[in-house]
Amino acid sequence: MATSYQESSSLLLQDLKVTIKEASLVFPSQETLTHERKSMFLSNVDQVLNFDVQTVHFFRPNKDFPPEIVSEMLGKALVRAMDVYEFLAGRLRVNPSSGRLDVDCNGAGAGFVTAASEYTLEELGDLVYPNPAFAKLVTSQLQSLPKDNQPLFAFQVTSFKCGGFSMGISTNHTTFDGLSFKTFLANLASLLSEKPLSTPPCNDRTLLKARSPPRVTFPHHELVQLQDSETTTTVFEATSEHLDFNIFKLSSQQILRLKEKASESLSSTGCVRATGFNVVTALVWRCKALSFVEEEDLEKESTILYAVDIRGRLDPQLPSSYTGNAVLTAYAKAKRKALLEEPFGRIVEMVGEGANRITDEYARSAIDWGEMYKGFPHGEVLVSSWWKLGFAEVEYPWGKPKYCCPVVYHRKDIVLLFPDIDGDSKGVYVLAALPAEEMAKFQNWFEDTLS
Repeated sequence: MATSYQESSSLLLQDLKVTIKEASLVFPSQETLTHERKSMFLSNVDQVLNFDVQTVHFFRPNKDFPPEIVSEMLGKALVRAMDVYEFLAGRLRVNPSSGRLDVDCNGAGAGFVTAASEYTLEELGDLVYPNPAFAKLVTSQLQSLPKDNQPLFAFQVTSFKCGGFSMGISTNHTTFDGLSFKTFLANLASLLSEKPLSTPPCNDRTLLKARSPPRVTFPHHELVQLQDSETTTTVFEATSEHLDFNIFKLSSQQILRLKEKASESLSSTGCVRATGFNVVTALVWRCKALSFVEEEDLEKESTILYAVDIRGRLDPQLPSSYTGNAVLTAYAKAKRKALLEEPFGRIVEMVGEGANRITDEYARSAIDWGEMYKGFPHGEVLVSSWWKLGFAEVEYPWGKPKYCCPVVYHRKDIVLLFPDIDGDSKGVYVLAALPAEEMAKFQNWFEDTLS
């Protein structure tokens, strides 16, 4: 049985007692600012991701690196980082000549905030549990700036009474996907250690430019036009209804057993492997689709979405250092009845087939679809995986983070995958947020699939 735990929000710290000490802007070096001002093209993949992503990175006390020294070091390192990540000091705008959203690399600066909490790191409790109060550890809006001049990137260092601290980072999703953000963190750590960049970034977003003329050569069931559906962005939007949070911990041994279970009924063609991601995603899909099923719903179709990195799938391949959003939404769809009755290996196969579908031509077709129709990914459930991005593996001068996590908001149709905090590098936490009745069914199906 998977370890599952729910925690009443009343047991969480409602107020981290955070006080902002200083909020300012950090600018690129004068040498960078004197360069000719330019704009950065944003691909169609970037265009639909115009929202902030907030992450918090917690660090244990280190007597050689108290928070005030860390803040000073980070401020200087960010100046150097923006010399190569010039767009981080820019602003989003609609380009007057193209009518497209792009980044005006105007050197207007990134946000930098120092703050202090009246609690120790230990008093925050279980860092894995999604505490809404963690939002106080991140700044995305600077009060001193108007709404139309907010930075794309803001950093907040919050000290705790024990000497530990957190780095709260807010980035507009147009700036990075998960992999390129990990590369940015690794580069920042190199600069902090007075070393050269570990991976010089490739900022050329035109590598994912639509073809001219655009050619849509595949059906794209994972995408929907804005005007076709009033519920287009449901997956990405927060809900006001009460949701129960539940975290299911899958150990590496349980994931291995899921792989073995899948292998019993996988096709002999060998086109799909029972990887950790495939089996966990198949498990989530089955549980979510059946969590609110009445008998008459079994004939309805369920669609699961999940991100696939396309850097190595294009011809020619994208540089591994590409900074933009080089991910496309893969999908799998099936009737709920099939998710109830088919052997687990077949569900895993459908998930794997969704990723295999994304070839160079499919990716170009999806990008061209965005050029022609201006739409969003849409499905019944989205699996957002932070499992193997490796943020907690970045080695800063003061050590690796104790834990890293996004700030989590109420999203009923997004299931998050997090790495295990307890040292089981192949284990995973599955975070779901559902109304109470659906959560009870989700948990029952979770345990049923594992049995």
